[in-house]
Amino acid sequence: GGGGGATAALDKSPQSAARGITLDLGFSSFSAPLAGADGGGEEVQFTLVDCPGHASLIRTVMGGAQIIDAALLVVDATKGIQTQTAECLVVGEILTEQLVVVLNKTDLLDAGRAAALRKLRDRLARTFERTRFRGCPMVEVAARPGGPDSDAPPEGLEALVGALVAGVPRALARRAAAAAADGGSAAPTLFMVDHCFSVKGQGTVATGTVLAGEVRVNAALEVPSLKTERKVKSIQMFRQPVNRAARGDRVGVCLAGFDAGSMERGFLAAPGAVPTFQVAVARVRRIRFFRGAVASKAKLHVTLG
Repeated sequence: GGGGGATAALDKSPQSAARGITLDLGFSSFSAPLAGADGGGEEVQFTLVDCPGHASLIRTVMGGAQIIDAALLVVDATKGIQTQTAECLVVGEILTEQLVVVLNKTDLLDAGRAAALRKLRDRLARTFERTRFRGCPMVEVAARPGGPDSDAPPEGLEALVGALVAGVPRALARRAAAAAADGGSAAPTLFMVDHCFSVKGQGTVATGTVLAGEVRVNAALEVPSLKTERKVKSIQMFRQPVNRAARGDRVGVCLAGFDAGSMERGFLAAPGAVPTFQVAVARVRRIRFFRGAVASKAKLHVTLG
């Protein structure tokens, strides 16, 4: 929207509400036990980041770039890969190394359902051969069997959760390696903010994900872009109050005396941890789908984080 308004404002349109569409990043969570001897029955919390799929909203999608461990690519089993699906695949290759393909609406296939799904799986496998997701798992589901007015329970969700749980060891190993490179919990706090809003009688709440270090109640955090420091009044993790949050946690942080209108997205950090600059030298990699020229004096939009 014009004037830098959050894309969440677009979600309030009657058309979006009627179709259940969100154009901004959406978040929800669930917990599932880790299977196998190594898991020991430990519960793992999964945070689902709902990104818009359309290429015109790429900046919003990139707002979730650093916090995604794995991607779910939802494919309509009656249609296969469409333009927007391919766009999601391009973004997925940039964001993550792990992909689970969800073949949805399987209830709408006719009597030849098994044969149609085999054919679709083969076609998708050939597509993924040319990407970093070669051999990725595919799960068949029917999220709303019988349509939106039906009370029938979803089909295939247990298999989907199982595929996500199977990918946890890889994600944890990658996260541990990144944390070790950063210095673990001793690293300076870096908190990526994706939404900022005021709560009457409480103050300003910044929601986001801890990228490094940890966030604690009563700690001082700096807004590097504004060069101001504010104290953390309280922290909530999916509506539950907590005293601290570590790398990978998604939380809401209540800040004292901070104007919600002064920041939409950005970073909170340990004071002095994030330098600001006017000029930088960067090494970049062009994705293979980009056909245009990159010339001197060309203007490019750069998203940090």
